[in-house]
Amino acid sequence: MLSRVFVLSLLAATGAGGIASHPVQAQEPIKIGLSGPFTGGSSSLGAGIRDGAKLAGEEINAAGGVDVGGAKRPIQFIERDDQAKNDLGKKIAQELIGEQKAVAAVGFANTGVALASQHFYQEAHIPVMNCVATGTKVAKQFPPPNYIFRNSANDTIQSGMIAEETVTRRGIKYVAIFADTTNYGQLGRVDLEIALSRRDAPPVDIEMFKIGEKNMIPQLTRAKEAGAQAILTYTQGPELAAIANGMEKLGWKVPIIGSWTLSSGSFMDLAGANSEGASMPQNFIQMPSTPKRAAFVEAYQKRFGVDRMPSPVSAAQCYDAVYLLAAAIEQAKSTDGPKILDALENLQKRIEGIVTTYDHPFSAEDHEAITGNIPVWGLIANSRVVAAHPEELRGTQAVRLKKKP
Repeated sequence: MLSRVFVLSLLAATGAGGIASHPVQAQEPIKIGLSGPFTGGSSSLGAGIRDGAKLAGEEINAAGGVDVGGAKRPIQFIERDDQAKNDLGKKIAQELIGEQKAVAAVGFANTGVALASQHFYQEAHIPVMNCVATGTKVAKQFPPPNYIFRNSANDTIQSGMIAEETVTRRGIKYVAIFADTTNYGQLGRVDLEIALSRRDAPPVDIEMFKIGEKNMIPQLTRAKEAGAQAILTYTQGPELAAIANGMEKLGWKVPIIGSWTLSSGSFMDLAGANSEGASMPQNFIQMPSTPKRAAFVEAYQKRFGVDRMPSPVSAAQCYDAVYLLAAAIEQAKSTDGPKILDALENLQKRIEGIVTTYDHPFSAEDHEAITGNIPVWGLIANSRVVAAHPEELRGTQAVRLKKKP
């Protein structure tokens, strides 16, 4: 069943129960689709999407809303749970466009859902802020004018980082790749194989499995017998836990190094102590490395009553995406899709975000806000993600800006 609508114009700065100012209530809300996997195996990522976006929306509304040509209008999210299912994602996109009249969309955790759904927004000329899905094709699915924008680190970036960390920094050349059979797993696997081949370290074993696989003992046994000295992963939290727990049952301890999903709360909760030491690229680590990040973490914890965020990366990226979209609407002075598109490609306002400071993050040819110099390395310690290389979050390294062409 589709979930209820969250009307953020009814939220005040003092908390979820307050009432926004009268000028905000008097104007027609800006309807934005907010979709992600709020239930199921990817729900940690979905919680980050939903909560990060809502926190940004509440802040914007409490400050008066979005200035659209002189009229302050509140953001209204239309929230939908895609359950990480491609077909459901397509139905949701059609509903948000046709019935709900959303003027933009924020979300998408799963590459397959994004690729299956985005063409409906493209055909309707409705901008999408894809703030989590990392498949390399996601932001390049359509030629210009392309309505899909992204502020997560794509898999070309991540696979290169994984190979660099494994082969160059750690000196490990015999690896096994464990990837699920979804679009996310298989596109990531291909990117990772390319990155490894460039470092003369082709995998000694490749294991593929369906989402929902709970027994990884046969796959792990083959990888061990092939001489793998590390497991490189491209899958989701429950399957990652099956890998880590299977390794413990075999008494086989080699590093788990993989894509950003290793940071999900579901992996740490299901794997427990077996998740310790797993490492992954991160656009944001739940640490007060800057005043802006410290304030964000504190606000998130207070608003949603948690200590450890279920997916800090998802939350930070989707928080930033809402501010980027709001800035584009203000610059366009309109909620018309082509005008928002033009504003995003020529964004004049400098946005201090959680992941980075966005200074002209997009162009007509480049809809990727994140370049390879921005992510850092995370490491699981005591069921939390910390900086694997603390120097990456110190001084001038704490906020890394997008490389310009």
